[in-house]
Amino acid sequence: MTADLRERLRIPADRLEAVNRVLCDGDSAVVQALLDTVARYGTIDEINAKARRAGSLEYQMARLQELGSPYLEDLEWLVDQRDSGAFVTMDEYRRSVLGERSGEVTFDQRFAVTLEVSAYQYFPWIVPQAKQAIARRELMPGRFIRVRNMKEQVEDHDVIAVGAAMNIIGASYVETLDTRGTDGSNVHLGGPATITGYFGGVGQPNEHALAWLDEFLHYYTTYGVRQVLNVNPGTILLALMLHKLGIENEFKISVYMGHDNPYSLLSTLTMAKLFSRDDGGTALIGLNFANSVNNETIELAAEVRASLGFEDVVRFEHHIVETWKSIVVQPYDRRAELLDLARKVRNISAKHEGGDVEVEQTREHPSDILDYFMPKKDVIENGLWDALERNFLDKHDAVSHTARALTTAGIAVVAARKLHKS
Repeated sequence: MTADLRERLRIPADRLEAVNRVLCDGDSAVVQALLDTVARYGTIDEINAKARRAGSLEYQMARLQELGSPYLEDLEWLVDQRDSGAFVTMDEYRRSVLGERSGEVTFDQRFAVTLEVSAYQYFPWIVPQAKQAIARRELMPGRFIRVRNMKEQVEDHDVIAVGAAMNIIGASYVETLDTRGTDGSNVHLGGPATITGYFGGVGQPNEHALAWLDEFLHYYTTYGVRQVLNVNPGTILLALMLHKLGIENEFKISVYMGHDNPYSLLSTLTMAKLFSRDDGGTALIGLNFANSVNNETIELAAEVRASLGFEDVVRFEHHIVETWKSIVVQPYDRRAELLDLARKVRNISAKHEGGDVEVEQTREHPSDILDYFMPKKDVIENGLWDALERNFLDKHDAVSHTARALTTAGIAVVAARKLHKS
């Protein structure tokens, strides 16, 4: 009986052919608009070549030199610290955590958890973070998430300097494009005062999905930005189609998309599978669950992911701690659950959006997700620069506590790969 019911769910080939007709028959205005946007940047090979050049460390450092950027000195310092072996090695780190047990514990790299911090808003913050990591023999995260206004960070060279820093330390990172819904694209919404209007990825209406695509291609070809945040079903589809065309783009799906059950994930991964390349690759390389998910949901989602061949491709990004204000009911701490989950589910990252609960509640200015949308000039004029840097370092501390907890439990971690070699 069950088998008969399952068979009813099979998708006939003619249904898939109907989709292909929409995509390929030349009469679809929405598909043609995608192709026209891409064509403005050149051929596929030309676009990818521009991105590779713009995203190389050599080119980034040369551009900063031409711009007379004050960040060049910090980047050169970071290179010197890396090359001189100033950062703790992974073996040394494990010995410091495990002591005499270090030789007895075998770490299964298949279940390594990526250490992730969010949001890394301003380039200069990496210097005190790195100095602390060197002094305290801590690990630097293997993944950084950014939510700063793109046009603003072009003005002060952040977009280039951060890309260079990530190249130097060997970490992946994600940028958030300005065409993300909070840019006034929806004329009926106006920021926090109308926050419920943004639920479910609303905010990129009408022509703004193509504007998002155009913005991505600009930063991809000009600055080598490869990974971006994605918050809307339409821009997710565009990103998948772009990759199918041959562009080497990648994206992660935001927590704001509301993937809070296995069926929402099945829906998204099914679309990714339909637009995957012949080698199984897809532009979707990360998916943030909603904060409400429990371990059972993530384990079920992992079964779906494995069945579709995406276990090593799509990282599950799970919030371990959150900003103290404006996002969840506090206290929010999923570290203990992570230790259980990490033994069963591969390719996950431990995302730290806030500091530890016991620290956040003592801060005069605790972390607040609304600070991500504050212009830099307002941060400085309101005297918040030091407070926001402290918030970021609190997040780094939370990453460090998670790294120690995972290591103590015999679970491998993924840190900045060029800094913490064995």
